[in-house]
Amino acid sequence: MTRSARAVALDVLVRVEGGAYSNLLLPAALRKSGLVARDRAFATDLVYGTLRAQRALDHRLGPALDRSVGALDPPVRAALRLGVHQLVSGVPAHAAVGETVEVAPRRARPLVNAVLRKVAATGPPWLLPDDDDIAAIGTRLSYPDWLVEYLITGFGGDDALAILAAGNEPAPVTLRPNLRRTTTDELARELEADGATVAPGRLGSGAVVTRGLGDPVRVAVVAEGRATPQDEASQAVVAVFAPEPGDFVLDSCAAPGGKATAIAERVGDTGRVVAADVHAGRLALVGRAASRLGLAVDLVAADGRALPVRAGAFDRVLVDAPCTGLGVLRRRPEARWRVDPDQVAALAARQRALVREAARVLRPGGTLVYSVCTLTREETTAVDEWATAELPELVALAPPGPPWRGWGRGALLLPHDAGTDGMFVLRLRRDPATGGR
Repeated sequence: MTRSARAVALDVLVRVEGGAYSNLLLPAALRKSGLVARDRAFATDLVYGTLRAQRALDHRLGPALDRSVGALDPPVRAALRLGVHQLVSGVPAHAAVGETVEVAPRRARPLVNAVLRKVAATGPPWLLPDDDDIAAIGTRLSYPDWLVEYLITGFGGDDALAILAAGNEPAPVTLRPNLRRTTTDELARELEADGATVAPGRLGSGAVVTRGLGDPVRVAVVAEGRATPQDEASQAVVAVFAPEPGDFVLDSCAAPGGKATAIAERVGDTGRVVAADVHAGRLALVGRAASRLGLAVDLVAADGRALPVRAGAFDRVLVDAPCTGLGVLRRRPEARWRVDPDQVAALAARQRALVREAARVLRPGGTLVYSVCTLTREETTAVDEWATAELPELVALAPPGPPWRGWGRGALLLPHDAGTDGMFVLRLRRDPATGGR
């Protein structure tokens, strides 16, 4: 029997609270659900909307509860948040309450019903704190206080608020044409014929930005290898990397394979791409992506900090490093609650080690690009400053221009600058005079 959109959403929310990733779990759950397209879209809104607004939802729930939201069992907490999200999104109260109660744990249905009815009686309008202090902003936009304060300190109030607002906007599905099999114009025409709304990207990468596409994995252009879902900021990193036909290239942190396959499309049959990743299971994703696109990519299960590769072997090396991911919160809304500021120093140390090893395997005259989809100083300009001092053989090349912003010797793309993920990129060239190492 087909489950309802609310039942699917509730199950996903509970599992995400248990540690699953919404951007991976939800699409898989929808494919198994048997829901029609309209109900799949509704379930998607329920999950991502609830996760994005979690703190604001809890703020509204608080007065209706006789205990803290955190003291509730996870399925009950998820059901209440799901119900309140529907109320503030304009779903009629009888449906938001009644249908949510139906999918809540049976033993908790009286509680869920009573609490949601109390909340429903308080609005609309659904008021939130309108002060300018950190806690009020964090509640209103639904982020942890430390992140609000960090962004205001680092970027100023206007940019910080714009970053936070962008993280609450649903991301479009952006496609990268496989130019070995199609063109950007052909891809756009085919998508429009299938009913999608299509627009060109804003970074000059040839990206096709879509709305109303549905599940991208099931779209013919993706299934048949003519396109790959990939945010335009990630596509732009490969454009900055600028691999050329015949290049011997290493992607040292390659999984799940978006950038490795984009590089393989560019180097052609005369080039070679080695995709390395420390996680053998995730490395298999790279292989499947390459196979779908008809590309040859060599897979190497290895830690990018200690590569089984001779010094000076590669023409180009990409270090798309693991990071805090603060630039992709619109795609991974639960990450805002999972990122621990104490993690930043450890990640930055790992990033430095990855760059050092990349420099070792880069030939004199070769190009190294370091990129991260985050916004912290420790993972961007601080890594650049370290490289300036510790790897003098790496000379900075010109960063991309607007809408990228100069950031140290590299460039930063904020999420609201071009409607993309947030991204930092640093392009370096190994001085030919350094010789072998």
